Amino acid sequence: MSSVYLDHAATTPMLDCAIDAMTTALSKLGNPSSLHTPGRSVRKDIEEAREVIGREVGSLASEIIFTGSGTEANNIALKGLFWKRRAEGRNVVLISAIEHHAIIDPAQWLATHEKAEVIEIPVTVDGVIDCAFVENFLSKRGDEVALIAVMHSNNETGVLQPISELVKLAGDIPVHCDAVQSFGKVPLSFSELGLTSLTLSAHKIGGPLGIGALVLKRGIEIPALLHGGGQEREIRSGTLNTPSIVAFATAIASHQYLSDVVTQLRDYFISSVYKLLPDAILNGAKSARLPGIVNFTFPGTQSDTLLLLMDSANVSCSTGSACSAGVHEASHVLLAMGHTEKTAQSSLRFSLGASTTQSDIDYVLSVLPDVIARGRAANLS
Repeated sequence: MSSVYLDHAATTPMLDCAIDAMTTALSKLGNPSSLHTPGRSVRKDIEEAREVIGREVGSLASEIIFTGSGTEANNIALKGLFWKRRAEGRNVVLISAIEHHAIIDPAQWLATHEKAEVIEIPVTVDGVIDCAFVENFLSKRGDEVALIAVMHSNNETGVLQPISELVKLAGDIPVHCDAVQSFGKVPLSFSELGLTSLTLSAHKIGGPLGIGALVLKRGIEIPALLHGGGQEREIRSGTLNTPSIVAFATAIASHQYLSDVVTQLRDYFISSVYKLLPDAILNGAKSARLPGIVNFTFPGTQSDTLLLLMDSANVSCSTGSACSAGVHEASHVLLAMGHTEKTAQSSLRFSLGASTTQSDIDYVLSVLPDVIARGRAANLS
C-alpha cells in the first residue's frame, strides 16, 4: 500500500461531483452583484446553492451567509454578537475550555482589545461541557453575558456536546456553535437546536478550501468585520465566490459520507487497537462521538515522535496538540479533560472519512504496534 490518509478532520479529499460543479462554474462569466444577464445567471446559481445548504442544515436560505472559511464565520459571530450585546451593557463571553482556536483566539482578542471578560466552561473527564457550571454561572451573572460559544463536536476527540440543553439554559442569551466537524456526519438542524448562529466549512465535507458559511438567525443584525459592497446582509462584504459556493452545495447534497459505514470502521479500529495495545487510552470513550474521530493516548510516548514515525510508515494522522513557532505544546483539549502535560503529549488523532476503507484500517493496524514500540524506545533514550 502506498499511503493511508487518516486526517480527514483536518481536510478531506474534494469529491469528484464537487470538482465537476466547480469546474463548470469557473467557466461561467458574471459578477453576482451585476444586474445584467450574466450577473443574474451567476446570482441564480448562488441562491440555488444557498437553498441547498439551508435545507441540509435545517435553516432558512436567507440565514446562510457565505464566508471565506469557518474561521472567518466564527470571528464574525463572536465579535459581532459581542459588540451588539456590549451596547446593552453585557461584557461576559462564555466559551468551552475545548474550543477550536478559531473560537479561542477571537475571544482572547475581545478580552485584550475590547475589555471582554472571557469565562471558560469546564468539561468532564469524558470531554463534555459541565452544564451545571453554566446553570450556576447564569443564575448569578446571566444579565452580564453577551454570548455563549460551544462547539457541536470536538475536533480532537469527536465528543458531541449537549447543545440543546445549553440553549435551554441560555434562554435569551445568544448561543453560537462551531459545527464544522459535525456538518454532514451527524444529524444537525439549526432551527431545531434553537441557536443564534452556527459555523460551517466546505473542505471538511468534500467541498473546496476557502469557503465557509455563517448561519445567522433571521432578524439578528450584527456589526460587520468587512465593509464594502454590502453583500450577505451587509455583514460580509466582498464579491461572492460562486464556483466554491456551488461546489460546497454539491458536496453536501451528494450525501457520500455514510455515517454507519464510517462508525463500523471506527469501532473495528478501536477494538483492534485495544487488542494490540491493551494500555492504550481512548479519549472520550464514554461519550457520544462523531463517527470518524478516534483519539488515543499511548502511555510512554511523545506524540510528535509518533506522528513522524507514522508518516515514515506512510500513514497520515495528527497529534492532539498544536505546534507554535516550533515549540511543542500539550493539547488544551486533553488538559481540560484532566490529562497531565505528559499524557496530553502522548496522543494521536486518527480521523476517518468517506473514502476510508477496511484495507486502510488494516494497514494502519499492521504498522501501529511497531510505531508505538519505537516511540517508547525513543522516549527512554
